[in-house]
Amino acid sequence: MRKVSALINEGEHPTAVSHEGVRTTLKGLNVPRWETVQAIVSVLAEGCVEPPRDPKAEVARFLLLWRAVREGGDAEGLKTAREIALSKGWGGDGGEWTGEAVLGLLMNPFNAIEIAPSLAIPHQPVVSEDEWVQVGVRLIEEHGAEVALRVLLKTLKGDYLGAEAGSPFGYTLPDQQAVDAHTAFRYGCDRIIQRLAVEPNLLQRSIAAMHEDETMDRDDRIEMLRSESDKSLMFEVMTVTPETWHEISEEAQHQIFGYLIKSIGPPGRLGLPPEQRFPIVWRVPEPDQV
Repeated sequence: MRKVSALINEGEHPTAVSHEGVRTTLKGLNVPRWETVQAIVSVLAEGCVEPPRDPKAEVARFLLLWRAVREGGDAEGLKTAREIALSKGWGGDGGEWTGEAVLGLLMNPFNAIEIAPSLAIPHQPVVSEDEWVQVGVRLIEEHGAEVALRVLLKTLKGDYLGAEAGSPFGYTLPDQQAVDAHTAFRYGCDRIIQRLAVEPNLLQRSIAAMHEDETMDRDDRIEMLRSESDKSLMFEVMTVTPETWHEISEEAQHQIFGYLIKSIGPPGRLGLPPEQRFPIVWRVPEPDQV
């Protein structure tokens, strides 16, 4: 019991559970909170059985059982929104139809309309899934479920803001080179923050390396030197820390980027992890590359 409790409290779980809480739950002395069950099941599935089981799958399975006990219902009834989010697939283990499988069939707009082709092209999501769900919940609360569903169908059929341009969500199709350049810059900034956090005097050494770099593009050098004449900009640059990085101006970020990074890219194919899509050549090599 103490081992399970310790594993829960050391990991990333929704709640801490004492060894007494583990004991009462496993012995069935009460009906615990779901967060307690979730934490215990995750730890047991991942590290206390041989062979280990998929924690997410086990959590989804136990959520159904916990709800049946908690609510005095049937574990085979329609799943809750939380259970649907946790579960994989729609049907039962034997391939039989379940309540949520029927719901999924009915709610899939593909079965009712022909989705506009412009909405099916690959794109970068504008909001997270959780944010999208929260907006939908708010819409239903304020205007009713029918309005929300009509809006969804109307949008998926291609009648949305910006539809005349034939692009999803009202945005024009992006300039891929511009997108790659922006993505490379943000990735480079993230790597710079990581290095500044662990390498003393990295910025000063990189500035010196830039000034000594005889292979540097002439126009890039002129632009960097011109920026160095801006005292307020250079104050931002020279006082930056990983904690204040997102508080400084974008101009200061670009200046630091130019100091630390000699080149980045050209970009690899889409789908590769950032470190492979945007290889970085540092002015001062990373310690493990020296």
